Amino acid sequence: MMNTTIRFILGTAVLATVGIMFNGCKKDQQTIAVITVVNGDGEAVPGASVRLYAVSSETPPPTNEIRFDTTQVTNGTGKASFDFSDYYQEGQAGFAVLDIEAKKGSLEGEGIIKIEEMKTNDETVVIE
Repeated sequence: MMNTTIRFILGTAVLATVGIMFNGCKKDQQTIAVITVVNGDGEAVPGASVRLYAVSSETPPPTNEIRFDTTQVTNGTGKASFDFSDYYQEGQAGFAVLDIEAKKGSLEGEGIIKIEEMKTNDETVVIE
């Protein structure tokens, strides 16, 4: 009878320890936005400037308040990647909807992207 009780207690302790270890090792995933810039023919545009930004949704908006404002240049495949992992806080409901401006020379395009936390979010912008 004593052996059964000791086994039960040890088994419960081992299961609890394993459960705590797995929860303690939970890795946060990155919150990434990838913007692909293409021309009117659908071809990737390397070297385009991509700006992601958001202005306040308050009416009237506070003077010159921009929540995010960051710019990258597209790589050889027409993609620009933005990492917002440092801005996301666990337990936060939703993350952001950002405006997109893309430019290269006289070509321009606009769009929006909804950034979901702990995911890679993709959007394509056509510049003409």
